[in-house]
Amino acid sequence: MNSIVKKLVLLCGSACVLFSCNTAEKQPVEQKPADAPMSYMDIVRERYSCRSFDSVQVKREHLDVILEAGRLAPTAKNLQEQHVYVCQSPEVLAKIDSLCPCRYGAPTCLVVTWDATNVFTYPGGKYDSGAEDATIVATHMMLAAKSVGVESCWINFFDPDAMRNALNLSKNEKVLMLLPIGYAGKNAAPNQNHFSRKPIEETVTYK
Repeated sequence: MNSIVKKLVLLCGSACVLFSCNTAEKQPVEQKPADAPMSYMDIVRERYSCRSFDSVQVKREHLDVILEAGRLAPTAKNLQEQHVYVCQSPEVLAKIDSLCPCRYGAPTCLVVTWDATNVFTYPGGKYDSGAEDATIVATHMMLAAKSVGVESCWINFFDPDAMRNALNLSKNEKVLMLLPIGYAGKNAAPNQNHFSRKPIEETVTYK
């Protein structure tokens, strides 16, 4: 074997070793499937108050997930004093629109209430768990909606007593909020203020 051949053999061997090392170091990046479920932190980061909805009705399987999340929400003493009204008929949506301008065209509007006669009263007798329990229920549903690709907007720009009367609800029921839900419209986007967050040092204190 002459010197030129020896050099070629050595060069090819070095190239093979170098290629093997580079291959071992550069592991393929694991790609998340497009249909992979969102993590909880993905949901809370990506959820925003949607103010432009498509007219397409929420799929029943998505609505079932949202309502089930509300059913599973914790309540004081497990009293489960909440009630959720799924408003979809033109007549009922018109009543809601007459009292609140903030449905934003959502094809479904959830009305979350609680029974004031079935609540846990705090020691001291001044406060009860009704509003907080209903709020937990509503929050569960709001986040569950995002997990299945349904947008929402928390609405409290209305007179709760007038809304209760318009929807012919019991006097024992207190209306907490409206949750318009649906798929995002073509102009849907977070308000710029959505991205404004205080530093955690201003909102969390260790003691």
